[in-house]
Amino acid sequence: MDFKNSEKLYKKGLKHLVGAVNSPVRAFASVGGNPLFIKKAKGTVITDVDGNDYIDYVLSYGPMILGHRHKKVEKAIKKALKNGYTFGASTKNEIKLAKIVCDAFPGMDKVRFVNSGTEAVLSALRLARAYTGNDKIIKFAGCYHGHSDALLVAAGSGLVTLSLPGSKGVPEGAVKNTLIANYNDLESVKAHFEKHDDIAGVIIEPIAGNMGVVLPQGNFLKELKAYLETKNALLIVDEVMTGFRSKFGGAQELLGVEADITCLGKVIGGGFPVGAYGARNEIMEMVSPLGAMYQAGTLSGNPIAMAAGIATLTELKKQNPYQKFDEIAARLEQMLREKANKHGVDIVVNRYGSMINPFFKRGVVTNFEEAQESDTKKFAVFFWELVKNGIFLPPSQFEAWFLSSALSEKDLEQTENAIDKAMEAVAKQ
Repeated sequence: MDFKNSEKLYKKGLKHLVGAVNSPVRAFASVGGNPLFIKKAKGTVITDVDGNDYIDYVLSYGPMILGHRHKKVEKAIKKALKNGYTFGASTKNEIKLAKIVCDAFPGMDKVRFVNSGTEAVLSALRLARAYTGNDKIIKFAGCYHGHSDALLVAAGSGLVTLSLPGSKGVPEGAVKNTLIANYNDLESVKAHFEKHDDIAGVIIEPIAGNMGVVLPQGNFLKELKAYLETKNALLIVDEVMTGFRSKFGGAQELLGVEADITCLGKVIGGGFPVGAYGARNEIMEMVSPLGAMYQAGTLSGNPIAMAAGIATLTELKKQNPYQKFDEIAARLEQMLREKANKHGVDIVVNRYGSMINPFFKRGVVTNFEEAQESDTKKFAVFFWELVKNGIFLPPSQFEAWFLSSALSEKDLEQTENAIDKAMEAVAKQ
C-alpha cells in the first residue's frame, strides 16, 4: 500500500498549518508515521489521496452513523443549500430539530443549538453555575469535554489532588474551580463535597470514549445522581459522543439516570459542525434572552447543519439499528479476543452500543489509570497493520471505534481478516 501522496501533502502542510493538521490526533503522533489525507468517502468506505480504500471505524469520531453520504441526508443538504448557507437569523428547521432532540431525552424541555461539543459543554458549565449560584465543577480523570480552559485539567495522583492546568496557556486561575474525581469512584466525588460548599455540579461522559471505551460499573451513575440531589448540585451529562449511539436518545436513559443538563453534538448535525445543550424549563430559562446567563453565536442553528441533522435523526429513528449495532459490536469483540488469543496477545475489549475498542493489557479497564497501563507500542503496530489491510480506525489507543448502520457482512469479513494479521504482527514485536 502506497502513501506517497499523503506524505507529500503532510510535508506541504507543515508550512502553513500547525503540524500540517487542524486537530492534534490527526497528526498520528501516538502511532508514528505520517498522517493519512482523505479524499472522499461513501457508505462504509473512506478513500485517501493515494486511492487506498478503508472500511471506516472513525466516522468523523461518531456523526456518520448512517455511513458516509447517505442518500437522504445528501438530498436534504442539497435542498437546503439552494436557499442559502447562513442567515444570522432564525429558521423553521431549528424548531423542527429541537423537537426531535427534546422528544428523545426525558427531562429535556428546551435546547440551545451551538457550533461544537466544546461550546455546548462550556455553556452548560456556565448554566450550572448560574442556576446554582456556585462556582466549582467536578470532572473525572480521563473524560474529555472539549478544549475550554476550565476543563483542560490533569489530575494528580491522589483522589482529591488539587487541579493543575493540562495545557500551556491555561492559567491556574482558569482551573481553580475545577476539581478532579476518579471515574467509577463515588468516594472521590464525596471527598470534594466534604471540603467544598460551593460545587455547582459534576460533569461526566455516561460512557467514557476518550480514554477508550470505559463503562460505569454497577450503580455508579445512579448513586452519583442520588448523592448530588442531596447536595443541590447538578449532574451534567456529556453525550456529545454517546448521544443516539446506544439508543434513539441518550445512554443515560439506558443506564437509568436522568441528567440535569445534557450536552450533545456529532450525530445531531449529520456531519456538520453542531452542538447543543438542553435541560428542563426551570434551568434553561436562565439562558438569554429569557434569563441572565448570556450565550450567543452567529452560526448557531446553521440551516445546513439543521437540515442534515433532521435528515440523519429521521432516518436513524426509521432504521432503529441499535440491536444490529449490539450484535456487530459483540461480533467484533469476539474477533478481537479470538485473534488475540490465537497469537498470544493480551487484550481487554470494552464496548457499549455502537462504540468499542481493545486495550493492549491484562485485567480490566474501569478508569483512566487502568487505561494508561495499555501497551501503546503494541497498539501502534496493530493500527498500521490494520491500515495496510484496509481498516481505518482512530490513531490512538485511547479513542473509541464507531460503527455505522451501513456495515455489511463483506466489511466484517475483511475486518476479521485484518485483525488476524494485525494480531500476528503485534505478537512478533
